[in-house]
Amino acid sequence: MITLEDALSKYWGYTSFRPLQREAMAAILDGRDSVVVLPTGGGKSLCFQAPALVRGGLGLVISPLISLMKDQVDTLVQNGIDAACYNSSLAPDRKAAVVAGIREGRYSLLYVSPERLAGEGSAAFLQMVGRVSYIAIDEAHCISQWGHDFRPEYRQLRILKELFAETAVHAYTATATPQVRADIVKELRLANPLVLVGHVDRPNLVYRVQPRTDRLRQVLAAIDRHRSQAGIVYCIRRSEVDDVSAALVRRGLKAVPYHAGLADAERRRNQDAFVNERADVVVATVAFGMGIDRSNVRYVIHAGMPKSIEHYQQEAGRAGRDGLEAECLLLWSGADYGLWKSVLESEGPAAPGALRKLGEIFAFCQDAVCRHCALVTYFGQEPPAGPCGACDVCLGEVTAADDSGGAALQILACVDELRGRFGAGHIADVLTGASTDRLRAMRHDRLAAYGALRDIGKQAVRGWIEQMLAQGQLSRSDDEYPTLIVTETGRQAVRGEVPPPPLRSLRRASARPRPVPAAAASGESERDLFEALRVVRRQLAQERGVPPYVIFSDASLRDMARLRPTTPGTFLAVKGVGEWKCNEFGEPFMTAIRAHPGGVRGK
Repeated sequence: MITLEDALSKYWGYTSFRPLQREAMAAILDGRDSVVVLPTGGGKSLCFQAPALVRGGLGLVISPLISLMKDQVDTLVQNGIDAACYNSSLAPDRKAAVVAGIREGRYSLLYVSPERLAGEGSAAFLQMVGRVSYIAIDEAHCISQWGHDFRPEYRQLRILKELFAETAVHAYTATATPQVRADIVKELRLANPLVLVGHVDRPNLVYRVQPRTDRLRQVLAAIDRHRSQAGIVYCIRRSEVDDVSAALVRRGLKAVPYHAGLADAERRRNQDAFVNERADVVVATVAFGMGIDRSNVRYVIHAGMPKSIEHYQQEAGRAGRDGLEAECLLLWSGADYGLWKSVLESEGPAAPGALRKLGEIFAFCQDAVCRHCALVTYFGQEPPAGPCGACDVCLGEVTAADDSGGAALQILACVDELRGRFGAGHIADVLTGASTDRLRAMRHDRLAAYGALRDIGKQAVRGWIEQMLAQGQLSRSDDEYPTLIVTETGRQAVRGEVPPPPLRSLRRASARPRPVPAAAASGESERDLFEALRVVRRQLAQERGVPPYVIFSDASLRDMARLRPTTPGTFLAVKGVGEWKCNEFGEPFMTAIRAHPGGVRGK
């Protein structure tokens, strides 16, 4: 048997542990239950993979999606580790081969779905597997009804402690509030688990939050900052996915759509195109992402507001998994709040908690505080000291305009004057003194509230109205065309019994966001070599039928372009290159480096 340090060096090419990795691995080796929360890109998977090579026996990994299992198993195999997945997508001959490998004790790691352990046919499967060394549950937040991606089938995993009474169970996730962590421990019936929570901050991500004024123009501007690089654009509705992806294609971009309304074959084809670098952009609903392990996503754009901060953290976190610079842009509108509110209210008993989370993400969008600090604080951790230098607020791209409460009273007076018969758009027109035929025809240009907020602008007033809806001073009617109504809380503010709510709006302080530093390499020669190495990587991936990032990450290629190794000894100094990968893939990359006109550094 080998040590953890030997395993990391030989199979993954790492010379040190990331924060909490050693402790998480030690829990497996000691046979102690654990809950491990590490941010995306924090090396979470390695925590339950490396111990399998040290402890021996079979490590059983429970994963929610077939595509996620396949990606992780492909990566392990290309690292020289015996691993397999057992699921419904396998052809009969492949399934038989996996069964034979299990019985022969060939595998160190076996990936399965939760249904395989607790669903139909689970008894026969468990008898076939026999004794397991430990059990790892990936994406464990799916167990909790308080999590952002609750899956009922994950609740069935509570029987693991009955089926494997002597086996330690380990839960892993990238996003979990204290409430979710407690729920995981309770549902899995973990015994005195070691709970490890890494810092949720992702310093390599640049966060930007903007009011949505022209969806396509804003999306195109962000993509233009990352030309020919991989990105994800999230939309709320399927129709928006289709419209945006078609518009990108018309402009010559290699973009594909992804949502549940597409045929299975088309959805798989589009996902494969993105994973295998035949497409640069995938435009998708939130149905896309958990099964995607592509590490070199350089930007994630939310073209609509997510329904919770947990969802945002998970989806935005798919950028920059390789640790290199990446951008996360969130475009929001008050209409997004209304849309999600109606959806959540139709979901029954879970609505109150979900609506609270919706209000939290809505407040996050409107507040002009450091984005990194806001996210870290939400998850119950201490924010970094000083400006982060990696969000629109700290980069000086936006400023906040505060209102002491006067605008709120003007809005309440206008809604009251119109007796709850008009919607937010009309209220904003009246307050900003719009000159429209409709206003004149209804004689609303003669109201006391007309033009009261003329200097503010309609967009800011609409944003304030949405804040007041979220804060409870206003409500919307349940009519087919919702109108605004002053609530009792709002009337108390009008009567002076409670302070009027302070309102905030974000204003652009600079005309153009600063570009995110190029992720490939610095210097023209290094960038050219990086692109040449990408070609080599793509060719090797095609030959082996795996995604390019399974061969090497962008971080490894960037290091190769910088160090330019031409011998096995110097190639092993590249980040993410272990002995097995050096022997398996080193020569094609070293040949490309030797042939590059920029010269050779490594000997």
